Amino acid sequence: MIGLISATAAGAAARDRLVAAWPERVRVYDGPVGDAVRRAFAECEQLVCFLATGAVVRLVAPLLSDKATDPGVVCVDEGGRFAVSLVGGHGGGANELARQVGELLEAQPVVTTATDAVGVPGLDTLGLPVEGDVAGVSRALLDGEPVALRAEVPWPLPPLPVGAEGAYVVRVTDRIVERVAEREVVLRPPSLVVGVGASKGAPVDEVLGLIESTLGDAGLSLKSLAELATVDAKAGEPGIVEAAERLGVPVVTYSAEQLAGVEVPNPSDAPLAAVGTPSVAEAAALVRGGELLVPKQKSERADGRPAMATCAVVRRPGRGRLAVVGLGPGARDLLTPRAKAELRRARVLVGLDQYVDQIRDLLRPGTRVLESGLGAEEERARTAVEEARKGQAVALIGSGDAGVYAMASPALAEASDDIDVIGVPGVTAALAAAAILGAPLGHDHVSISLSDLHTPWEVIERRVRAAAEADIVVTFYNPRSRGRDWQLPKALAILAEHRKPTTPVGVVRNASRPDESSRVTTLGALDPATVDMMTVVTVGNTATRDIAGRMVTPRGYRWQASQEGAE
Repeated sequence: MIGLISATAAGAAARDRLVAAWPERVRVYDGPVGDAVRRAFAECEQLVCFLATGAVVRLVAPLLSDKATDPGVVCVDEGGRFAVSLVGGHGGGANELARQVGELLEAQPVVTTATDAVGVPGLDTLGLPVEGDVAGVSRALLDGEPVALRAEVPWPLPPLPVGAEGAYVVRVTDRIVERVAEREVVLRPPSLVVGVGASKGAPVDEVLGLIESTLGDAGLSLKSLAELATVDAKAGEPGIVEAAERLGVPVVTYSAEQLAGVEVPNPSDAPLAAVGTPSVAEAAALVRGGELLVPKQKSERADGRPAMATCAVVRRPGRGRLAVVGLGPGARDLLTPRAKAELRRARVLVGLDQYVDQIRDLLRPGTRVLESGLGAEEERARTAVEEARKGQAVALIGSGDAGVYAMASPALAEASDDIDVIGVPGVTAALAAAAILGAPLGHDHVSISLSDLHTPWEVIERRVRAAAEADIVVTFYNPRSRGRDWQLPKALAILAEHRKPTTPVGVVRNASRPDESSRVTTLGALDPATVDMMTVVTVGNTATRDIAGRMVTPRGYRWQASQEGAE
C-alpha cells in the first residue's frame, strides 16, 4: 500500500490524481502532517508526500531504522514539477515509484542513486538474495574498475559491466558460502527444486527438518530454494504445505501419470501403491529437467519408527529469456514503457542495425549488441534463440509490432520450449498511419504485404481480390521498391474493379518520424510512382469518406445509407 500525505490544496489536487489512477494501491492520510507521516510510515510499504523535501527529511529521520525494511519515500513539490526519490530507492522501491508518479503527474522523476543515475543495475535490485560487499562492488562497477563475474550457476542476468577477471567479484552460486570474501558479492539464484514425498499426517517439523538437513549436508543454500514439488495427491498435505510456507516458497504439484513417466534412480513399490507412481520425491524434482544433486533421502525419527517423509534435490539452471520487442513506427514517444523495460533488462540485444541505432541510448552499459543489415532476418532470429539457449536474457527487436511482418514469426519458428519467450507489442505502421489519416480502420480491415520475396504473387493476388470482393479496408505494406514497381498498380487495379475511383486512399511516408509526410487522395488519382518502401498505403472501402481532409470509415453502414440517400 502507498500512503499519500498532502498539506495544501495544490498537493491535494495532485494526490487525488494518484487516487484516481491507483484506487487499489493508495491510501490517503489526513490530519496533522506529522501524525499522518508517522502513521503511513508504520502502515505502508511506500509513501508519496506532497511536501517540501526538507520537511519530509525532518519528519521521517526519527523513523528510519533499516534500508532493507524502511518504506520507500517519494516527495512531490508544490508545483508538481518533480517526483523526488528521497528514501529507499532500491529496497523500498522509491526510484521506480518516482518514475511512475512522474509519468502520471507529468513531473520529472529525480533519482540520485548512483547506479540508477548511470544506468547500471543495482546489485540489490536484481530480484535475487544478495550478500557481501554490495557497496564496494557497486562502487567498483560505477568507477569502471575490473569486476569479475563467476557464474557457478548459469542465470539470465541483466547487463553488468563485468568480465572474466577483476579485483572485485560478483559470484552467482546456490552453494553455502561460509564467509563471503572481501570485495565480493554473492547472488543467490532460485535454482534448487526439492521434490517431497510424505505419508499422510507427516509432521511439518519432520518434513522441514529433512529438507534443511539434506540441503545443508550437500552444501546447498536454502536461499536458492525455488519450490517444493510433489504429486497432486499430496497438494494439501499439511506437513508439506506448512513447510513451504515457513521456507517462503510455493508448492508445485504434478499428476501421478506425469511422475510415472520420469526415469529415476530409486523407484519404489510403496508410492506406486499409495499414489500411482513409483517415485514422488525424485520424479517431482526431475519432471521439468535439471541435474539430480541429491537422490532420495528419508527422514530419521528419534523414536525409531518408519520415516514419514522423503526428499530429493535437483538443480534447475535458469532458463534463457527471449523478449521479442516491437519498437513502434519510429517516434520515441510511441515506444511503449514495457518495451523500454525489456531493452534495459536484456543482456544481449539482437536487431537490424538501423533499428539498433534508434534505441542504443536506452541500453544499459555492458549490453552486448549483435546487429546485422537488411536481408538477415532469419539469421537474427537464429542468433537470438541461440543466445537465449545459453541462459542469457535476450531482446530481439523489430519495428512496429514485432509480430506483424517482423521478427516474432521467424524467432518463434526457431524457438522450442527450452526457453521463455515474451512478446512485447508495439504500435504498427498501419496504426500509426491510420492515426495520421483520421479513422480509416473504423470497420473491418486487413493488412497485406505486396512483397513477393517470401510469398508468391499468385497468393498475394488472391488475398487482394478477396479483400476487394469483401469490401474490406486494405492497408498495403511494402507497396513498391526499385525492383518491384508493378505490384502496387496491379493491386490497385483489382480494388478498382469493386470500388469507385473516388474511394479515399491515404498515403503516409515515414509515419511518426521527423520527415513524416501524408496525404489523402483517391483510388483513381493515386500515382504509384510516388510510393516507396517507407510508405503505407491505406485504401478505403465503399463506406469510407473524405471528411475535412481526413479518411473516415464508419463502424456501420447506416451512416453510408443516409449519406447516399441525401445525394
